Amino acid sequence: MLKRAVKEAREGRVDAFVFVGDACEEEVDAVCAVAGELGLLGVRAFMFQEGADPYAETVFREVARLSGGAWCRFDEGSAAQLRDLLGAVAVFAAGGRKALADYGRRKGGEVLRLARSLSS
Repeated sequence: MLKRAVKEAREGRVDAFVFVGDACEEEVDAVCAVAGELGLLGVRAFMFQEGADPYAETVFREVARLSGGAWCRFDEGSAAQLRDLLGAVAVFAAGGRKALADYGRRKGGEVLRLARSLSS
């Protein structure tokens, strides 16, 4: 999926990449190489992790860091929390960091935490 995001970014404007998942089977070095390409292209990866798999967390956090994006865990029973996080990414894609920061202050909770964790 990251490779597809790189391809799309090279063909047109892509501001954000969203991944929602609970596991990662790929080698961390290979994933991080592509995440670095996303960062160079200006595509921030928002990595939303369901559950607490430690390897997935390591990889997802690195993808977020290398792309200038953000990582956040959500509870598997919280559809509302995921909805709010996806809404926050839409706000970022439409209005950038300032819009996300403003939205985070208004919304609070996980959205505020996501806005604060967005790497520069």
